[in-house]
Amino acid sequence: MADLKDPLPFADGAFDDVVASLVLHYLEDWGPTLAELRRVLAPGGRLIASVDHPFVAYTIQEPRPDYSAVTSYSFDWMLDGQLVPMRFWRRPLHAMTDAFTAAGFRLAAFSEPQPDPAAREVFPEDFPGLSAKPVFLFFVLEVPPATT
Repeated sequence: MADLKDPLPFADGAFDDVVASLVLHYLEDWGPTLAELRRVLAPGGRLIASVDHPFVAYTIQEPRPDYSAVTSYSFDWMLDGQLVPMRFWRRPLHAMTDAFTAAGFRLAAFSEPQPDPAAREVFPEDFPGLSAKPVFLFFVLEVPPATT
């Protein structure tokens, strides 16, 4: 386990791929973490990231925040019989892409995935709602290849 506010215990360029699934939206400031992830990726490497879609948090926050602003919100989750406060940071899409670019990444792919059709059988009551609004964003970000 690592605290994403701290330097990672890996050499520069140690990895071809790094996966950050549903991690970044817990961080107020993406800059240091993205810089560190960029550092441990080899030239041509990829950061594969997913985050909560900013639209989801925007629609649940009351009063409705300025969409262009980075805002926080929280939920209490039940874990092992105890309520645990979870804090999230909602970013508009432009703030996400600006942070990726500032850290030296190039956007290679972007997706707002729909649920797998097989989920209709598992979640018959929730499927129509899950299919009608974006829930997650997926990014594939590349480290530019080394120039000689």
